[in-house]
Amino acid sequence: MTLDLVIRGADVVDGTGAQRQRADVGVAGGRIVAIGKVDDAATRVIDAEGRIVAPGFIDVHAHIDAQAFWDTTLSPSPLHGVTTLLAGNCGFTIAPLTPEAGRYLMPMLARVEGMPLESLEVGVPWDWSTTAEYLDRLDRGLAVNTGFMVGHSTIRRIVMGEDANRRACTPDELVSMASLLRAGLAAGGIGFSSTWSLTHFDADGDPVPSRFATADELITLAAVAGEFDGTSLEFLPRTATNMPFEPDEVEVMIAMSHAARRPLNWNLLRVSEAVRPNVEARLGLGTAAREHDARIVALVMPEPFVAQLSMLTGFMLDSLPGWDKAMALPPDEKLRLLRDPAGRERLRASAASDPTRATYTSWATHVLTQTFDASTRRYKGRTVGEVAAGQGKQPFDALVDIVIADELRTYFSVALEPESRADWEMRAQVCSDPRALIGGSDAGAHTDMISQQGYATRALANLVRDHGVMELERAVHLLTMRPAELYGLRDRGVIAEGAMADLVVFDEETVGPSPTTTLFDLPAGVGRLYTGADGVEQVVVGGEVVVEHGEFTDARPGRVLRSGRDTRRQTL
Repeated sequence: MTLDLVIRGADVVDGTGAQRQRADVGVAGGRIVAIGKVDDAATRVIDAEGRIVAPGFIDVHAHIDAQAFWDTTLSPSPLHGVTTLLAGNCGFTIAPLTPEAGRYLMPMLARVEGMPLESLEVGVPWDWSTTAEYLDRLDRGLAVNTGFMVGHSTIRRIVMGEDANRRACTPDELVSMASLLRAGLAAGGIGFSSTWSLTHFDADGDPVPSRFATADELITLAAVAGEFDGTSLEFLPRTATNMPFEPDEVEVMIAMSHAARRPLNWNLLRVSEAVRPNVEARLGLGTAAREHDARIVALVMPEPFVAQLSMLTGFMLDSLPGWDKAMALPPDEKLRLLRDPAGRERLRASAASDPTRATYTSWATHVLTQTFDASTRRYKGRTVGEVAAGQGKQPFDALVDIVIADELRTYFSVALEPESRADWEMRAQVCSDPRALIGGSDAGAHTDMISQQGYATRALANLVRDHGVMELERAVHLLTMRPAELYGLRDRGVIAEGAMADLVVFDEETVGPSPTTTLFDLPAGVGRLYTGADGVEQVVVGGEVVVEHGEFTDARPGRVLRSGRDTRRQTL
């Protein structure tokens, strides 16, 4: 028998958490057919002596719904060993679709998910109607596997039009939304996603449609997901990440999971020793869910959260009191507001009125990460406080003056406290907690603000090698089998005979993210933050090599994963 592929002499870390074993892995017909000593001839042989072979990593929180049309590699995620991306999160999907909804969704996605409007306009055809048509369009044309939720804000806008951003729905409108959701799940949508997050605004500065949904609406739609095997729920709560949940958030998330008989994951739990009481309180939601015959899992990233903020896009800043409409203004009007002393003072004072937003309003501590005008370039890398002291200004005024000089293009970020051993130990503890799951890359979104697609290689570098707070076998388990179980993915997340041959070969001594750069490779020549990978030698999807030594091959074996066919019912 001639196999399609044999990976010889690797240390196999199979995803179950078991200790590594030296073995060959044989592949035929897209599946693993042999593990151990494999002497069969093969069309392709990879010499993996001294390397790790693991199941491909599974990214459960992506936004590649639009990127899939202009970038069939779905870069850079596969460079980091990701072989499955689950998208359509936060209630923001581009299927189903109507012409009116499309005109609303494009600028909404540009605002709330940081997808450049120019790229959305020229890079996406926007010519389907149903979720089934959308999924069919993407099937078998991508480098890696993808799954797509059905988004709440999208179906709400289709049913309610402009009223979706104004009021609760009527009973008849809820029936229509349920019908659209049911059709999308029947076509293979992998679940239902929604948000109440206070950071989610549309292009007009209004809350996105799902933020107007009542608890009853959310629970009714969640129950529709329960009609289909292998579906899941995803939801963003309202309360800021450093505060306890409000009682109504706890009640609605538990009720959604209970009504659907499906797990619900929420995004995002940020972890450090300084906020341990809040982390433990938020994880307590998972404990409370079990007591009500439900399952709730927090998504957590295995690294500190670092984001560039910009007054041009306004994302996250628009959650400050009184900033929502200001950040939605066209650039010329926004500049006019910032130049006006009275307007500037209103923004400063309103932002300062909410002490829970101090992370964003401690202007002096922000680091200027990118500046553009000749007069401001010397400030790059400095804190706003340092610049303000040198100019004899208040920090907010110093920042705004730089933003004006840069014509809004300035990027700044919250200064991070030095990471302690206790922070990394706690991060490892939470990542391993059954009430949490590694995920939250936002791949495909916020292209000018974050580049977290390398979370898997960062986990291997930071948690395992650099800080030694987790064994490699445990980290691989958390990146593979655990997310596959949560979403009920069939035959994925493990190296076993009969499993799909989604694999990654890497060097444990060098694996990690490369330095982040800016590439101007989006449609219309728009730039994006981009992080490649080191130490990842081959990535295999369905038995075909899609990444070879850090470069994409021409293979596009990825398929759209559909609920019921590619997923099974999960246990609560």
